[in-house]
Amino acid sequence: MNSGIDLQGSFIETLTELGLPPGLAKTIWLPLPMLLMIIGATVGVLVVVWLERKISAAAQQRIGPEYAGPLGVLQPVADGIKLVFKEDVIPAKADPWLFTIGPALVVVPVFLSYLIIPFGQNLNVTDLNVGIFLWVALASIAPIGLLMSGYASNNKYSLMGGLRATAQSISYEIPLALSVLAIVMMSNSLSTIDIVEQQSGYGILGWNIWRQPVGFIVFWISALAECERLPFDLPEAEEELVAGYQTEYAGMKFALFYLGSYINLVLSALVFAVLYLGGWEFLVPLDHMANWLGVSETTPWLQVITGSLGILMTLIKAYFLVFIAILLRWTVPRVRIDQLLNLGWKFLLPVSLANLLITAALKLSFPVAFGG
Repeated sequence: MNSGIDLQGSFIETLTELGLPPGLAKTIWLPLPMLLMIIGATVGVLVVVWLERKISAAAQQRIGPEYAGPLGVLQPVADGIKLVFKEDVIPAKADPWLFTIGPALVVVPVFLSYLIIPFGQNLNVTDLNVGIFLWVALASIAPIGLLMSGYASNNKYSLMGGLRATAQSISYEIPLALSVLAIVMMSNSLSTIDIVEQQSGYGILGWNIWRQPVGFIVFWISALAECERLPFDLPEAEEELVAGYQTEYAGMKFALFYLGSYINLVLSALVFAVLYLGGWEFLVPLDHMANWLGVSETTPWLQVITGSLGILMTLIKAYFLVFIAILLRWTVPRVRIDQLLNLGWKFLLPVSLANLLITAALKLSFPVAFGG
């Protein structure tokens, strides 16, 4: 059952009981999921920015932010406020329309992708039957905004960064999609809810990471390249391109690029957790936990506890992957652009295609183990 519809019905029913007309109650509900999603994603980004500063400081044997709040937790908020109030400059010879639309075209698709992420068994905005397809489709829009921004800036470094971003995205989108397609084939569904539920029943042993060891490695490398994280940050390599496609940006437009980069990292970690790490599932099956406690799975207080712990499990898995991504930034050197493209086209593409074909063969040969 679609838990998003359950929440909607409960909310509208409550407002109706308070005396509001059903039409007005539905109108009030419409912006709430998107607003909650935007606020949640933004808070998640603030946490990641703080973690990036503290983990990078620890990797370099220094302290990091300390004075803006306890342990510097308010430093990301201070950075955001600074960017909001900085002057918004548009270069004299830039294309003002494309220059303005570019950052929005990068951020909006990433926000929309959060619609399909299930944070718990009863906590998802919508359960689309083509959720994974929607995520892959939306991921292909952001490079258009990057190329648009680089071209509109009328700057050679910005244009080079935009071209690199487009080439990099095209190179790694295909292996990413093929690795995801193997999961879809095993789950017999494009719904993120169905994919998580297909991994339930056996605890950690039922997670797709064990049945798709090659696919999860391809997915993670491709996701880092899609997020332009080191060692794949060629589109904005400071030593070569100043700041790439965002060289001419300042103020709120630059903040959108900054925000988009981090929410895309969190999104990729959440998708990875859903596809390969069982989403909200625990290390042991829920029925086993209920048997240990001597209660039924349908006990109300147990459902509340497991629901809360499910959200926590999803976030723990996602932020562990974020930690790995941050650690890689400070331990792995940047690759060259030719190495980047060779890795995508000459290695990851054939490996992901072979993995898909092997998955299809195993699904036909062992339908029980591979979701036939």
